[in-house]
Amino acid sequence: MTFEQFAMARLPSLLRFTVVLSGDRDLAQDIVQEVLARVQARWRRISGTEDLEAYVRRMVLDEYLSWRRFWSVRRLRHVQGSVPGDLWQRLAGLGRKQRAVLVLRYYEQLDDGQIADWLGSSRPAVRGLATKSLKALRLEPELTERIPAEEKS
Repeated sequence: MTFEQFAMARLPSLLRFTVVLSGDRDLAQDIVQEVLARVQARWRRISGTEDLEAYVRRMVLDEYLSWRRFWSVRRLRHVQGSVPGDLWQRLAGLGRKQRAVLVLRYYEQLDDGQIADWLGSSRPAVRGLATKSLKALRLEPELTERIPAEEKS
């Protein structure tokens, strides 16, 4: 597979993931563009990676977590069709790592071990972030049915 084929096939999925993560379509496009530029430059070295899409998603996550431009003054806004408005308002109030943990867990369906690997953290730290994040969200009762029992408290 060439870089162009990969980018064409995975661009919509990468953008959706990044929009859910950041809540900002423009920021998501900037992040994905930056990451794909780095992927293209490294294509010969990384194209043989076993799960290339997961590798690139992790690059997107790293870029999102390290993004600094105007972060403190930029207001996150809900993007139509990405996340229900009320939930997005709650997610926007969380820190970047807290939001990342929830997006990786519930949107990407990763387990705590995988999330810990992606974040360069430990499983207990991931569980702690998830617990604090979920408490901060004060989820509606129908949404708490999807929360593992150890996180309900």
